[in-house]
Amino acid sequence: MRAPEFWSRRSPLACGLAPLGVAYGLGARLRQGLARPHRVTAPVICIGNLTVGGAGKTPTALAVATMLRGLGHRPHFLTRGYGGRLAGPVRVDPAVHTAADVGDEPLLLAAEAPCWVARDRPAGAEAAVADGADVVVMDDGLQNTRLAKDLCLAVVDAEAGFGNGFVLPAGPLREFVADGLERVQAVVAVGGDGGRVRALLPAAGRGKPVLAARFVLRAPALPGRRVFAFAGIARPAKFFDSLRALGCDIAGTAGFPDHHPFRADELAALRRQAEAAGAVLVTTAKDHVRLPATERETVVRVDGTLVFEEPQAVVALLARAMEERAKVAG
Repeated sequence: MRAPEFWSRRSPLACGLAPLGVAYGLGARLRQGLARPHRVTAPVICIGNLTVGGAGKTPTALAVATMLRGLGHRPHFLTRGYGGRLAGPVRVDPAVHTAADVGDEPLLLAAEAPCWVARDRPAGAEAAVADGADVVVMDDGLQNTRLAKDLCLAVVDAEAGFGNGFVLPAGPLREFVADGLERVQAVVAVGGDGGRVRALLPAAGRGKPVLAARFVLRAPALPGRRVFAFAGIARPAKFFDSLRALGCDIAGTAGFPDHHPFRADELAALRRQAEAAGAVLVTTAKDHVRLPATERETVVRVDGTLVFEEPQAVVALLARAMEERAKVAG
């Protein structure tokens, strides 16, 4: 979906819808209050957010799994598989499954560590543990009430923040900010120094650690080249700006809604525009896995990595969560 423009400001439409947002937020609070979550034998680390759309959850989950492996653990990913047809639990196999089967993000996760798609999150976590996981990393699921978590990180886009501050449908929030922050141990501010995100937090959340991070593109062959960029992510402009910062000569851009399934005619039109501009056609890794297999060789995939400003602080949080869970289990 493409976020409505009024989600970024308190327009008359947003204010008119605000009472519905309050009702939605109160419903979310009630669901959390009535929850009786299932706990699996392994620790569960949830990488979620408070808003609809991309804030950097999947890159954060990948970075967290790398840190956990560095601590000697065997992390498995768990995700709902948005956009995929399989309900699961199913372990993702990139050689067999497509984005239409399991969604785009699980394919990226499965390239780094075992990944389970499950609409029933407790069943997916149990499957991961049975398959050898000693820690489960949830990509999204902060609002999921059915699975108990040992550590929750809320990912916030430092530039977009919480939009207009209203809850769905008046704004991009999935719940009241204060309610969500009660369940997290830290906030990850992606794309900034953390100061702006810290200022946006309500008083009850200002004691939470704010971990600054940035997304760094890995495209050594692209700086200086003329490119035509397209992306179907929550904020395509962020990708285009990153390419400019990398030193690319942007001949043109095309933005699509998040998780957009690219059609052959759309790709043909993009290719014609790139050829007319004498440019290379490029897209994000997340978009690349949604392309038909026959189209991927003609589109350059641009990968990236989430880099924490103070990685030792994140490692310490993870180690403490693992140690605390081990004490309880012992």
